[in-house]
Amino acid sequence: MNAVITGASKGIGKAIAEKLALEGFNVAICARHAGTLATARADIQQKNPSATVLAEVVDMGEKSEVMAFAGKIMSAFPQVDVLVNNAGIFVPGAIHQEEEGLLEKLMAVNVYSAYHLTRALLPMMTARRKGHIFNMCSTASHKSYPNGGSYSITKHALLGFSKNLREELQAHNITVTSISPGPTLTPSWEGFEAPPGRMMPPEDIASVVWSAWSLAPQTVIEEILLRPMLGDF
Repeated sequence: MNAVITGASKGIGKAIAEKLALEGFNVAICARHAGTLATARADIQQKNPSATVLAEVVDMGEKSEVMAFAGKIMSAFPQVDVLVNNAGIFVPGAIHQEEEGLLEKLMAVNVYSAYHLTRALLPMMTARRKGHIFNMCSTASHKSYPNGGSYSITKHALLGFSKNLREELQAHNITVTSISPGPTLTPSWEGFEAPPGRMMPPEDIASVVWSAWSLAPQTVIEEILLRPMLGDF
């Protein structure tokens, strides 16, 4: 079995890659920074020394790099069983105060990357009539909040992409699940003053991915919404 996880050098993406490798998957991961990517690759390999771990430096905001990554995946794996579109950038701020071009930047990473990579890899799934696509959305996909800005816009868009994809792929027997975590203890929250116990561990999100994938083929979890016990900040 083979899985692709974007933005997997740390946080939720890395936790998912580690979980899937531990369960016997070969994994393809990507991230922007070579150093953290190399560390993640070693950590994932440690979970399952026999697994193939393809790790590529990719800027998911650049379509050409996304497509090159897809090409390497198709060369390395004869099939893709799981695709986790996790890559994303979190930048809080009010729409009227954001720097020029932020919306375009966040759309490229948070939405377009998932769109282009999914389109590139889908033929490998539709040919087999089998596969599971996870789109990592957010509680910001469901509820607007002050200082949500362009980030919240892109997460609403990603959820819309997931819903549309789900409808389109039913006939091809491809499962689509959107996962919307609230505050999770990842590097994205560095500098934010909150006790670690107030946030969810990324390993819980990985467990949810594994549980959703492990269900019977006729069962589909379309949307999963997770929040810390005490709610969002």
